[in-house]
Amino acid sequence: MTDAANRADPSIKDFEAAIAELESVVRKLEEGDLALEQSLALYERGVRLSRFCHARLEEAERRIEILSERGDLRPAPATLATGDDRDR
Repeated sequence: MTDAANRADPSIKDFEAAIAELESVVRKLEEGDLALEQSLALYERGVRLSRFCHARLEEAERRIEILSERGDLRPAPATLATGDDRDR
């Protein structure tokens, strides 16, 4: 985990926990049964969680690129990355 991500919100422990909490936040907001202030607080939490997850994914992508350069690995085909199985 990056130092900046830790400083941003120490209550976010790891990527998997952040994704699970973000999904919960989205569900609660979609239900629409909250007061305005509660909705705003949840939305703000969701933004922090989303930023954390985005930063972790970018960090993982950089690590993969470094490994690819060092190990002469090639990226996966675009169809594999999108989950497009129609050609199979």
